[in-house]
Amino acid sequence: MNQIANNVSTRVKASPRYRWFILATVSIGTFMSTLDSSIVNVALPTISGKLQTDLSTIQWVVTAYLLTISSLLPVFGRIADLVGRKRVFSWGFVIFTLGSALCGLASSIWFLVGMRILQAIGASMLMANSAAIITANFPPKERGRALGLTGTVVALGSLTGPALGGILVGLLDWRSIFYINLPIGILGYLGAQIILPLDKPQHSNETFDFVGALFFTFGMISLLFVVNNGQDWGWSSSPILIGIFLGALLLALFFYTELRVNNPMINLSLFRIRPFFIGNITGFLSFVAMFANTMLMPFYLQHVLNYDPTQIGLLMTSFPLTMALVAPLSGQASDRIGPIILTTSGLFVSSLGLFYLSTLTTTSLFWQIIPGLILMGIGTGLFQSPNNSSVMSSVPPAKLGVAGGINALVRNVGMVIGIAFSVSLFENRQATLLVSVNTPTPVQQLNAFVGAYHTVMLAAMGVSILAALISLNRKGYIKSET
Repeated sequence: MNQIANNVSTRVKASPRYRWFILATVSIGTFMSTLDSSIVNVALPTISGKLQTDLSTIQWVVTAYLLTISSLLPVFGRIADLVGRKRVFSWGFVIFTLGSALCGLASSIWFLVGMRILQAIGASMLMANSAAIITANFPPKERGRALGLTGTVVALGSLTGPALGGILVGLLDWRSIFYINLPIGILGYLGAQIILPLDKPQHSNETFDFVGALFFTFGMISLLFVVNNGQDWGWSSSPILIGIFLGALLLALFFYTELRVNNPMINLSLFRIRPFFIGNITGFLSFVAMFANTMLMPFYLQHVLNYDPTQIGLLMTSFPLTMALVAPLSGQASDRIGPIILTTSGLFVSSLGLFYLSTLTTTSLFWQIIPGLILMGIGTGLFQSPNNSSVMSSVPPAKLGVAGGINALVRNVGMVIGIAFSVSLFENRQATLLVSVNTPTPVQQLNAFVGAYHTVMLAAMGVSILAALISLNRKGYIKSET
């Protein structure tokens, strides 16, 4: 078996298209890890019923995953620089696949949340190293194209999750959304072992910034924990105030440390580059707006319109399908005309889609929902590829790996904030609409649900418009000559 693997590896590495096999292998890990950030969304109502829990608790199935990734991305990126990227990337597949199997066996909500954290540890090992592996194996003239394709894979993974999840839950059951990762994870591990080049660990005097890593990890966990529990516990409650203080203090200490160590975990000087800073800010806001709808729409479709998971999945497929068609065209156009027009117009189109979704009612028909999702797919497709190109083209080639890691971190934080923001605003608005009703009727409950959903969509539209206005200021962009 080893001889066969060695023969295949030798042939693949001798191919003139070897670097594209590397990209395909990296894309498996990237797609799988981002897919699982959203695939459970459509299954949340079903899981909530099966495991007998409420909305505030069930959101931790998604949030714990994203929070863990957000906390560990820079850590595993730095560890890989020291011990070897292939080793960390390969183990990422092993841990992720094991976590997926255990998620499928979960019989309680908190065991499921715990195994989602294990999944996320593996996912962070994959996501932290994808850009670095590509950067190390692609020549400068093809690096931007390869990184752009990776960005498309990230977006497709995030947006395909609800559709695929709905189909699997409808045809099988909610556990299948985790078991589907097993063959993919095994394939990815074998691909990493056979295809990825063996990179030797650094033998310099560089050391791992343990202090900075601890400050960053626990600072992020503290603040994101506050964001997710502030609504339920009360923003003026002692645990929330302590969490805010602790998170702010730890992140302040992190920045202080990074400015003074010789080998920082995150190179903060990149944020002095205007297009890089603007691109990451707009990317963050776009994912906040996007995940506000991604989190709540399955509940609207199931609880209000009484659609089954398969119908929900098929309906939400219009979003990633449209995005997949538009993104490559937008990426090619940005090479000719630059990113400003495309990114800004994409965000405005997404805003229009969110506004359309804010007009849905308790009796909306199947075909009346699709235009809003298509508009969001067009807007996201117009925005993502040019924005990724703008961010990556604005930094020196030697810092592309670091830039890719920061971009992934910002994206995941946007997802976490988007989920927390949408759930908090939704529950607050729904409670306000029912505050004067002692025993609400089913009709009153549905109207309150839709009214709260409208409020969240309009707020998300405002976030998207803000991102569009910021995007207009990405001055200093110079199209990469590499």
